[in-house]
Amino acid sequence: MATRLNLRELKKQRTRNALLRSALELFTSQGFDRTTVDEIAEACEVSQRTFFRYFANKEEAAFAVQEMVESRFVAALRERPANESPFEALRHTVLGTWEALSRSVEEVIPAELHMRTYQMIESTPTLLAAHLRRSTELDEQVARVIAEREGLDVDADPRPRVAVAAFSGVMRMTGRLWGAGEDASVDAIRALTESYLDHLKPSLSERWSHDRA
Repeated sequence: MATRLNLRELKKQRTRNALLRSALELFTSQGFDRTTVDEIAEACEVSQRTFFRYFANKEEAAFAVQEMVESRFVAALRERPANESPFEALRHTVLGTWEALSRSVEEVIPAELHMRTYQMIESTPTLLAAHLRRSTELDEQVARVIAEREGLDVDADPRPRVAVAAFSGVMRMTGRLWGAGEDASVDAIRALTESYLDHLKPSLSERWSHDRA
C-alpha cells in the first residue's frame, strides 16, 4: 500500500514538473500574456482541468520555482547559528545555500530556463508588479525572522526591517544583473552576490572618495 502511494505521489510530482516546465518554456518563448492554459496543457497532453489541479492560475506557475527558492531561504535562515549577526546570518544563508538550491531547481527545470524566466518576469508588467509585491511580503517575513533571532519586537525596533531592506536591495540588483548576463550558472550569481554584499557595509558606513582632504 505504501509503495502504491509513493508511486502515485511520484506520478503527481512528475506531472506537476512537466506542466511547470511547459508553462515556463511557453512563457519565455512567446510571452506570458499570449500563452493560454490550454496551450500549456496540450504541450503535456493533459486536460485544462489537470493544469488547475496543480496551479490556481498562470501567475502561480510563473512564480512556482521562485516560491520554492524563497521558502528554502527562509528555512535556512532560521537554522543559522544564534551567535551570527543579522548581516552575517543573511550573507551566509544566501551564499551557503546556492548549491543546494541549484540542485533543487534543476530537479524541476534547467538553470538556463530559470534565468530566462527571471528575465521574462522583469519584462512583463503584470508579473513585475506581482514580483514587487511578493518581494515586499518576503522582506517582511525575513525581517520577522531576524527580529526573532535577536529577541526584538519588529514593530518597536526598526533595525530588522532596515537591515533586510538593504540586503534585499542588493539581492534584487544582483538578480537583475545576473538575469541580463550570459552566464546562467550558480557560480556566476554566487560570485556577483558575494561581490555586492562585500561592498554593502563599506558603502553605508565609509566615505566613497579618499582623495578629499
